[in-house]
Amino acid sequence: MRIRWIALAIAAMFCGALGGAILAPQPADAVSREIIQLQQQVSQLIQGQQDLSTALASDTATLKTLVQQSLDSSNQLHNQMGSLQKTVQDMQANTTSTISSMTQQQQGISDNVQDVQARVAKLSQQLNDIQSELQSIDAKVSGNAPPGGAAPGAAPNGVPNAALPNGAASPDGAAAPNAMAPISADTLYRNALRDYTSGNYDLSRQEFSDYIKHFPQNDLASNAQFYLGEIAYAQGDYKAAIAAYDTVLQNYPQSFKLGASLLKKGMAELALGMKISARRDLREVVRRFPGSDEARRAEAKLRQMDAPARRR
Repeated sequence: MRIRWIALAIAAMFCGALGGAILAPQPADAVSREIIQLQQQVSQLIQGQQDLSTALASDTATLKTLVQQSLDSSNQLHNQMGSLQKTVQDMQANTTSTISSMTQQQQGISDNVQDVQARVAKLSQQLNDIQSELQSIDAKVSGNAPPGGAAPGAAPNGVPNAALPNGAASPDGAAAPNAMAPISADTLYRNALRDYTSGNYDLSRQEFSDYIKHFPQNDLASNAQFYLGEIAYAQGDYKAAIAAYDTVLQNYPQSFKLGASLLKKGMAELALGMKISARRDLREVVRRFPGSDEARRAEAKLRQMDAPARRR
């Protein structure tokens, strides 16, 4: 029993010594090492934070630079697009002016060709009439030679008919030709067309009006009426131009200028802001005259009118 108590006392002493060793403060060297390690860790954390701040500042500066460069590029692109749009608009305006001038010249050439064809046909008819008249005169001279050797065309007293006063009747009752014949339809039309193509609009308007007044049934009367509209259009009098084109469309249903009159009427209406009627007339040109130059110009004008709506 005593031995057991001694063993218990020894065990208790051992446990107390062990607990005291555990609970006793650590040596100063160990504490110093932990503090140093802690300071090193804190320094590392501070250094890492500083590195992170530096990297973040660098990335922010880079991002700002990229954003500024993007803004500069966007501004440059916007300016370039504005310049390009202006260039395209100028080109369209120049192209429209050039096409209008070329169309005007083409119309002048076409009318000149028609005028030449009409003149050739008339000359051919006149030659045929002269040939028939010569044959008739030759037959009369061969069958009815004047007595006494008098020359054909001479009066019985030997005075030629050509020597009679203007308008005086020859002995056989034939009147001498007039000294001055009025201007012909061909000459009047040719003069009016020449003055129109040279830009002398006032004189050309008067000449075309005279042509319509004196030769209303002539084949080129509708052309003269059309050019009255062209003169008004060129001078910016779009209402008068529309009225002139309407006259062609209503009074000359067989005219070669129907397509051109309807096209230019639509363009004059567009110039006056009458977009609904202008669109209707331009579509009518495409419908009534497919494949013609007027139809192609009407389609181009319709696309140009629809372009702003598509951009919006």
